[in-house]
Amino acid sequence: MEHGVDATAVAVVAACLLLWGLVSARLERFDVSAPIAFVVMGLVVSHGPTAVIDVKLQSETVRTMAELTLALVLFADASRVNVRALRADAAIPARLLVIGLPLTIAAGTGVAAALLGGTDWWLAASIGAIVAPTDAALGATIMQDPRVPSAVRRCLTVESGLNDGIATPFVNLFLAGAISAEAVHSSTTIASAAVDLVGGAGIGVGVGIVGAIAARAAARAGWSAPGSRAFATLALALLAYATALAAGTNGFVAAFAAGLGFGAVASRDPEGLHLDLTEGLGTLLSLLVWFAFGALMLVPGLRAAGWQDVVFALAALTVVRMVPVWLALLGSGLDRSTVAFVGWFGPRGLASVVFGLLAVDSLDPPEQRVVLGAVTVTVGLSVLLHGVTAGPFTRRYAAIAERLGKGVPEHTSADLPPVRALRGRSPR
Repeated sequence: MEHGVDATAVAVVAACLLLWGLVSARLERFDVSAPIAFVVMGLVVSHGPTAVIDVKLQSETVRTMAELTLALVLFADASRVNVRALRADAAIPARLLVIGLPLTIAAGTGVAAALLGGTDWWLAASIGAIVAPTDAALGATIMQDPRVPSAVRRCLTVESGLNDGIATPFVNLFLAGAISAEAVHSSTTIASAAVDLVGGAGIGVGVGIVGAIAARAAARAGWSAPGSRAFATLALALLAYATALAAGTNGFVAAFAAGLGFGAVASRDPEGLHLDLTEGLGTLLSLLVWFAFGALMLVPGLRAAGWQDVVFALAALTVVRMVPVWLALLGSGLDRSTVAFVGWFGPRGLASVVFGLLAVDSLDPPEQRVVLGAVTVTVGLSVLLHGVTAGPFTRRYAAIAERLGKGVPEHTSADLPPVRALRGRSPR
């Protein structure tokens, strides 16, 4: 009997998950993070003499999995934001999101236009927006290390939790512009993309708020069993995403807006958010996305890349990120070592991979290669460089921060939002 599922691929992925589960603590002692491990495993089992699976870059299954992963992550991250708990120093992450992120996208656009020859401004802007969001899960060593001041960890966590959702409209608008530039008669236009974004936000907010009110009412009335409430939260994330897609609007924006709406209503009872299942599934799917990155994107991306992509990636991880951070934090009172630390630890991760897959699927082959090369090199270098520098840079910065004394912004006390972790143990 024939099966629609590739049993070999399922067995290989399951074996990789099992292997990581057995040896994760040992590998992490050598700063081998989960993303590094799964990228390498995906590469090994799909290329060269050890290849046992063959998956295409345009695989509909992989794209669907990646999109669902980002939707769950956007919902969970947005749900965790408690403005009242962050009131003590909300200005610092707000500076990074309101000032730093747009400047990063603008700087990335300029560098992409200058380096990637023949790239029009719409495509350059798409690349700049795709590689702008950061991923706290790739910096779990930092986020979970108590030696790093809680205000700094909180700043990085909130920034990375929200900037992928904020970057989503920019990515969609710029991709719409690039597609329209390729084909004048394309049905995707900047105006229609803007309508999709507004519609997605409206659907998401509605689903999140109504769902949270219904969940609270059912819990108070004793209609819902405690063990089943996590399923309701997971269903809200998927409902917002799928409803937006069915309505022809943006699912990612809907998932993000639903998380904000849900969190706003449920924030008075943080323990009642019931995000464990949503975050757990998101974490599992994140590992699979990193596996897919190694299996599908890495080799084609490197083949499509040239020296210009390497220069762009190095710029994206340094000046394109660090200068906007420095400008955004002027007058914040943070020590220059803190500004440098925050600027460096802006790893590019899940959102950039998913946005890259969407761009490759939407654009014509010449533009596909440009985006694939730039995004693959940037994300690959980020996984490597941020992974290997997390431990030593954290130890050095922690020693500096300890000498800053009390009363500085770095040591402002407030509750620290949880970070979506891809590590299997506590920090050393």
